[in-house]
Amino acid sequence: MGEGEGGVKAQLVCAQPGQLPFNVIRHAVLLPGNVSTDLHVYAVFTSQWQIGGTRSSAVCAFSLKDIKRVFEGKYKELNKETSRWTTLGVTDISPRPGSCSVGPSSDKALTFMKNHFLMDEQVVGTPLLVKSGVEYTRLAVETAPGLDGHSHLVMYLGTTTGLLHKAVVSGDGRAHLVEEIQLFPEPEPVRNLQLAPTQGALFVGFSGGVVRVPRANCSVYESCVDCVLARDPHCAWDPESRLCRLLPTSMPTSWRQDMEKGNPQWACASGPMSRSLRPPSRPQIIKEVLAVPNSILELPCPHLSALASYRWTHRTATVPGASSMVYNGSLLLLLREGEGGLYQCLATENGFSYPVVSYWVDSQDPPLALDPELAGIPRERMEASLTRVGGGAALAVQRSYWPHFLTVTVLLALVLSGALIVLLLSRLGALRARGKVQGCGNLPPGEKAPLSRKQHLQLPKEHRTSSGDMDADSNHLGTEVA
Repeated sequence: MGEGEGGVKAQLVCAQPGQLPFNVIRHAVLLPGNVSTDLHVYAVFTSQWQIGGTRSSAVCAFSLKDIKRVFEGKYKELNKETSRWTTLGVTDISPRPGSCSVGPSSDKALTFMKNHFLMDEQVVGTPLLVKSGVEYTRLAVETAPGLDGHSHLVMYLGTTTGLLHKAVVSGDGRAHLVEEIQLFPEPEPVRNLQLAPTQGALFVGFSGGVVRVPRANCSVYESCVDCVLARDPHCAWDPESRLCRLLPTSMPTSWRQDMEKGNPQWACASGPMSRSLRPPSRPQIIKEVLAVPNSILELPCPHLSALASYRWTHRTATVPGASSMVYNGSLLLLLREGEGGLYQCLATENGFSYPVVSYWVDSQDPPLALDPELAGIPRERMEASLTRVGGGAALAVQRSYWPHFLTVTVLLALVLSGALIVLLLSRLGALRARGKVQGCGNLPPGEKAPLSRKQHLQLPKEHRTSSGDMDADSNHLGTEVA
């Protein structure tokens, strides 16, 4: 980042602890403020190091006091012989190279800045938002007052695919996304962002022109819970009209907003209530499902918030894993005897849990009576089409093949053992037969020779003798034959 006319630069560092820095700066803006507050520069960074081919972006804040302190420090100097950077102390050139000055610089100052164009110290920023899978191109920032009397930093971020992200920085210095809008029919980069606070709008520039977008869309939050959980400083819940409305300049005291924790049980209570967490709230409506035993049910759960975590419960406990599983957010249930009752999809956000959808599953018509704690809640009968498994859900119900695996393994072991025994017996019989054949030429003393003359004439090769030996023993052999 350069300051002054000489092009002296200081390195901006935007990184998370223990991670590679985001080293490509895409856009930077200065948030206007009064003299008493510390001004900050907000910049969008991307990284040239992509892990797994996934793009990521970060927004960091840099204090103007830190930037000024770095430019008042030491310089870096490149040793041309060793190609190594060294540190150079304070120079006596006036005005100081890198400082704001009026009028042209001297030749001495220009020569110095040419050889010492980099400051020795780095400007370390504070990461406010780190987002993977997104590449931000432009940034606009403003502060918005809340019902709590504090000003909250709001950031508008354009992406390479034509998305607009609205993020709010909380008191702990971390930002959370409030809204995501697809600006253009076809994905293309956002080229410019310009805020118009007096008009309550944001102007977005792209290759085809300019689009006007309202700063807040409070009407999309249909309940007090959704309005408070959004933690949008521009929006608050009006209990009289029962609408989530844009916060006016004169803030009504009866409107509800909780920017600190986003706790609907505190903000949406009709009477005094502490901030202590309570059990999940009662469902607004219960959907009755009539199913045949041993059939497969698919119970959908709409995911209304990208910041919430979702889980399924059966009565007050976790759903049994042996006969159910979650597939794309829906609960796939193999209904067995005694496993009916209340099934709920609960969303948890900011420590607050609430039911998104509630089902009462039964195999009798009419269904059994609901739990007394659920009395007074409206009920709605679902059509039979709910029991059809859709979208590959037939693969979801897990069946145990362990007994079949054991049976096949035992049978295979028995077959292999039998084959091995037969092979060993056949080899043993062959060895015995070979031993008998080889033992016929060497008869023990006193044992008679076979009566077959043919066997006597065909002696084994190792027992054949020369013709002289045969003449010497002819009389003896003839006597035995006779």
